[in-house]
Amino acid sequence: MSRMTKEKLKQRVCDAIIDAQPRLREIAESIMDEPELGYKEVKTSKKVRDMFDELGIPYTSDHALTGVKGRLKGSDSKYTVAMIGELDAILCPRHPRADDLTGAAHCCGHNIQIANMFAVAIGLQSIMHELAGDVVLFAVPAEEMVEVDYRNKLREQGKIKYLGGKQQLIYEGAFDDIDIAMQMHVETARSSVGEMGLGSTSNGFVAKLIEYHGKVAHAAAAPHEGINALNAALLGVMGVNSIRETFKESDCFRFHPIINQGGTLVNCVPDYVQVESFVRAANIDAIVDCNNRVNRALKAGGDAVGAICVIKDLPGYLPMRNDEHMNELLRNNSNQIFGEENVYQGEHMTASTDMGDVSHLMPVIHPWVGCINGVLHSAEYEITVPEVAYIKTAQALAMTIVDLLYDDAAGAKDVLDKFIPVLNKQSYIEFLDRIAKSE
Repeated sequence: MSRMTKEKLKQRVCDAIIDAQPRLREIAESIMDEPELGYKEVKTSKKVRDMFDELGIPYTSDHALTGVKGRLKGSDSKYTVAMIGELDAILCPRHPRADDLTGAAHCCGHNIQIANMFAVAIGLQSIMHELAGDVVLFAVPAEEMVEVDYRNKLREQGKIKYLGGKQQLIYEGAFDDIDIAMQMHVETARSSVGEMGLGSTSNGFVAKLIEYHGKVAHAAAAPHEGINALNAALLGVMGVNSIRETFKESDCFRFHPIINQGGTLVNCVPDYVQVESFVRAANIDAIVDCNNRVNRALKAGGDAVGAICVIKDLPGYLPMRNDEHMNELLRNNSNQIFGEENVYQGEHMTASTDMGDVSHLMPVIHPWVGCINGVLHSAEYEITVPEVAYIKTAQALAMTIVDLLYDDAAGAKDVLDKFIPVLNKQSYIEFLDRIAKSE
């Protein structure tokens, strides 16, 4: 039986988050200063472990290479709610605070996620005895799907099985003891005061490494003796462009390739070219169908010039599914913090996140909070509404956890009773493994 009213608990949580701001912003800035790419977040992981030690929160580490998982125990452990923050940065060499050596930068806002994770931890730490469930604080690696070739090598070496951090964590069983999960993400602010955007749906994708193998020859003296792999790649990409109008608008199809390697010497007919891309779509069936059609077009580029096309399909992310009942709890709390006029329901997002994979297994919310200027992942990215980034969002999420775990965890029970999973862990892994193939 709780001794304090839910409203008083929420006020205590919100006050604690405000009081902890100097330390929270310090760790956010520290992570910003030393950005690291996915599965390489050694320094960032150490900073998270040190913060857990400072707060006296027990944790385990080395989940999916660099992940750190802390736990706050409630008066009972009926259910477990996870607050997730992501460790990795994105590649953006032009950002003013990019790492000079690697080009990594936190213009993705993941350092803010870690600060929010700890804000929720600090807010809840003194009231856990009033809650009938546990809270996991989970710092997870490798959400940004970058350096696909590098991650595929880790996979081939047996260090990971899947390229995405949450995929790997699901496979390792790190989500087995979690019932409900949540995290936040920054986006461009629509106004000077910032906003809470309730999460909706998103695209998923298949990651692709496409190789074209030709025959080297002197590009000026004997081009007729070569097979131009670059021409094959260009024809393959143009083949996909030629069928774009055949994809349904409702499937939100996307294909956006880059050339990782396009030849070695201008004097030589390129004999090896590597293209990297995603095939994105709004639902699982569309992802599979669109990917098969894209592969057919890509292979035709090789056939046209006599090159060999080898396609390595790698499991990307599943479409996002925000739980509507949890969203409603978050809306109610956000209305108090942000004001109703600054809380809105987000639309379908054609980008992707590996939180979508988690959402197929358990209830999830993934709000998008307006607190930055410039385009996400761009050199112009900067925080312009810090009170939204570091205070209001964490307060709304922590209050939502109170709603879930207060009163014998009645809120969590209600959410879970209404939730119908699309996949279980076994069927999820089987689906990913069907995607992983070479043609």
